[in-house]
Amino acid sequence: MKDLTDPPCALHLHPEDNVLVALRAVPAGTVLPGGITAAEPVPAGHKIAAAAIAAGESVRKYGQIIGAATQPVAPGMHVHVHNLGMGAHRQDYGFALDARPLPPAAGADSFLGFHRPSGRVGTRNYIGILTSVNCAGSVARFIAEAATRGGLLDAYPNVDGIVPIVHGSGCGMSGKGEGYDTLFRTLAGYGRNPNFGAILMVGLGCEVMQIPDLVDRAAMKDRERFRYMTIQHEGGTRATVDRGLGLLRELAAAADTARRAPAPASALVLGMQCGGSDGYSGVTANPALGHASDLLVRQGGTSILSETSEIYGAEHLLTRRAVDAPTGRRLVGLIEWWEDYTARNFGEMDNNPSPGNKRGGLTTILEKSLGAVAKGGTAPLAGVYKFAEPIDRPGFVFMDSPGYDPCSVTGQTASGATLIAFTTGRGSVSGYQPVPSVKIASNADLWRRMEGDMDVNCGDILDGTPIADKGRQIYELLLRVASGEKTKSEAQGFGAVEFVPWQIGAVM
Repeated sequence: MKDLTDPPCALHLHPEDNVLVALRAVPAGTVLPGGITAAEPVPAGHKIAAAAIAAGESVRKYGQIIGAATQPVAPGMHVHVHNLGMGAHRQDYGFALDARPLPPAAGADSFLGFHRPSGRVGTRNYIGILTSVNCAGSVARFIAEAATRGGLLDAYPNVDGIVPIVHGSGCGMSGKGEGYDTLFRTLAGYGRNPNFGAILMVGLGCEVMQIPDLVDRAAMKDRERFRYMTIQHEGGTRATVDRGLGLLRELAAAADTARRAPAPASALVLGMQCGGSDGYSGVTANPALGHASDLLVRQGGTSILSETSEIYGAEHLLTRRAVDAPTGRRLVGLIEWWEDYTARNFGEMDNNPSPGNKRGGLTTILEKSLGAVAKGGTAPLAGVYKFAEPIDRPGFVFMDSPGYDPCSVTGQTASGATLIAFTTGRGSVSGYQPVPSVKIASNADLWRRMEGDMDVNCGDILDGTPIADKGRQIYELLLRVASGEKTKSEAQGFGAVEFVPWQIGAVM
């Protein structure tokens, strides 16, 4: 038998776990920690039975239940979709029982940001062309393309770029109810995001999502930094593009007056995401990001966890950290809404993990969720918000969203996020203008293969780098990015197609 235990080839994460996590591909016959022998080959990142597991018995990882064995599993066997299912599970929500305030930071950190009249601070200074309806999407892009061809921004060096925000909705929908309200919050939230130095809003004119409603109700009335028009009123495409270019010049002149100036780290709003996760995500990248989140919260800043369908089965870890019982119950209310939402759409909560997640070693949504929640660190849960609802308090908070990454980031941006930290184990490529996105690799192999897309390598945690040290590295990078340092996704031009509002309700 081949002994690969020095360095260890598998990791026992918690004393109560009955599985190990393979740190690299494990051949059959390998002697594993605890003296058991691998009964079959096991891919890197996958689970290995650390003890005999009876059919129906709970399988534990991170000290938590991730499912139940669907057949007897002998020690050393590969534990995955062929012998592990969801099983019945109940959670002890223990509202607010484990809420412990973090100690205040020893010193005050800062970054160089753009101070807005609203009092908020942006990390970028873009001009946005925001559309109220899909019918205006092409014209918005025509305006942006014409401005780029004509070098409109050459005279305005302090403007980071022009971002057309186009989408597939805004009409063919009810003018009231959940779907309308969600899109309204999203568009209004983008109009207020401090990473935009100015906004031009373009509509068709006859759509359900009317621009006058957005302007009046969202208080986007700053004539220096906000303008709007409709294609029908302007007289068609050519006239709208010409008028749009003129308005962009005025807006660019206003936005160009902004300069970076020192701001406290407490002004930062961080959206946290994971996508293309693997068996290492919950062991390396997510806990490291959780530590970075705690560092930001200790400074008085805000971090947002989302993807409600991907905390399913781990929500009890958050409700127990809620600042009070009503906050915890709001989170449970979201879970119950999602159970109903998936049922009435003929889906199920365990439709996740994705095929890529499973190839990376994740088996059930319970397992995936336990790893995903690690992004939230240890801070108390200070608030629970609807998708795209404005975040009105500092600290660690939760915003409802699907697990679909572009949609979730869209909601966080609308809620006020000025930075995104995105962990991945399989290799996600995306960016989210106007908000810079820091990509965090969970393993060294991904880092080597896709270094051009990744900003941080957390694979060295498996080699002994402390999670706290890696978390500090991520936090310090976030401060530099907030001050203007470009991320890999920004340098490659990502962000033009990742605005994806959550479309709820009937398309009519």
